[in-house]
Order: sequence, then structure tokens, then C-alpha cells
Amino acid sequence: MKLLGDKYPTSQIVFLRYLFATISIVPCMVAYGGKQLFHTKHITVHVLRAALLSAGIAMYCFSLGKLPLSTVITINFTIPIFTLLLAFIFLKEAITRAKIIATLAGFVGIVITAEPTNTELTSYAIVTLIASSIVFATLDVINKKFVIHEKILTMLFYTAVATLMFTVIPAWLSWQPVNNIDSLLFILLGVGANLLLYCILKAFERVDISSIAPFRYVEFLLSVVIGLAFFHEIPTLATIIGVCIIIPSTLYIVLSETQPTHKSSSCC
Repeated sequence: MKLLGDKYPTSQIVFLRYLFATISIVPCMVAYGGKQLFHTKHITVHVLRAALLSAGIAMYCFSLGKLPLSTVITINFTIPIFTLLLAFIFLKEAITRAKIIATLAGFVGIVITAEPTNTELTSYAIVTLIASSIVFATLDVINKKFVIHEKILTMLFYTAVATLMFTVIPAWLSWQPVNNIDSLLFILLGVGANLLLYCILKAFERVDISSIAPFRYVEFLLSVVIGLAFFHEIPTLATIIGVCIIIPSTLYIVLSETQPTHKSSSCC
């Protein structure tokens, strides 16, 4: 998305991402469930999810083009904070000390690593990015509540189709020609969108949404590895310090939530 954002408008990126997401999910539905997977009784929920997703992705992509990548990653990791609050309010999930400590410690590690105070930032892009984080956290809560009522492949399909409907006109109005190389990137974005949501929904089937939140920090660790391997970006001292905070916090939540005899101590 960062690479494509330099060439194409946000609406076109979102549209093509979910166009290829739709195309790639249909064969899976036919192979693993047939026509029954195309039936849904919850079209209103799918439309709501797609509206939120369209808005969240658009705001994220917009901010990605205005801000340094490290800043975007830092602010995007406020999602677990909003998720914990929303899960407590709407899903009545207990906020244990383990979840709070792991999530907050991981976020502190992200802030230290990215050093956002050393960068001149565009204020409206920051606000937009924070808004997208709230939208994604809201989506997490809706998905957790909804996943027990719908097949995952059905959710993926209607999410992609409805998102197309929301973005087709803005994309058409600002359309730019797409070359062959970029077409491959858009295909990867589409397939990746399905894989991402599939893994998240499978996790939601098994554990509390707040238990999953700290694992989002692994994405940052992977970005450090990819930056070193492909862009020769050597991690700074701040990055190393941040990693030393993030890894223990994630391991702490794993151990706390998987102990057979563990009794959660609710803070609320």
C-alpha cells in the first residue's frame, strides 16, 4: 500500500484490493461449501462492516501517504487499547491485569522504537490515523460478536463485495492506468486481505478478543526484519530497546492466558 500510494489515489487502491479479494475468495467458496456459502441472513451487518472497513482502510492509506512509516505503525498500534475498551463495554469481556500489562507495555515498546517525537508530523493526518484505529477496533468487536452467526468464507465474500460497492464510484472518478507490475501488487493485496481477515476470524472463534490484541505487536517486529532484509534499514538503539519490551509483554500474555489453572483477576 505504501508503494502503490505514490502512484494511485486511495479510492482506487481500496477498490482494487477488494476486487481481487472477491475474485480470489469465490473459488474457495465453491470448493469448500458450494452454493450454501453464498446465502446469508445478515446482509445488514455485512454492509455495516464493509462501510467501516472502507472508511478505515481509506483513512489508513491516506495517512500512509502523508506520514513516515514508523509513525503510522506506532499510531496504528493504539488499536489494541481501543479494542480492550470496546470489548469490555460491548462484549462484557473481563480486562485482566495480564491483558492490561501486556497491551500497555507493548504499546510503550512501539512508541520507544518509532521515536515519533523526532519527526515533524502533519496534524490532520495524525487525527485521521487515530480515527482509523478506532474504526478497526470497532470492526474487531463486531467480528468477534458476529463470527458465531456466519461462516468465515461467507463473511470474507460479503465484506469484499460490499466494500467494492462503497468504493467503485470514487475509484472510477479518480482512476489512473495500472501497469502489469502494479497489477501483481494489487492481486497480492487482495489475496492478503482475505488471508488476514480469515486468520483473525479463526482466532476470534477460539479466544477473547482482548487476549488477541497484544499479538498485533508481532507485525512491528516483522516490519523490522523486512526492513533490514529488503531495504537495508539497520535497527536503531531505540528499536532494540522497544523489541526487548514487546517480546516479553507478548510472551507474558501467552503464559497468563494458557495456564490450565490460571484464574483471571479482573480489574473491573
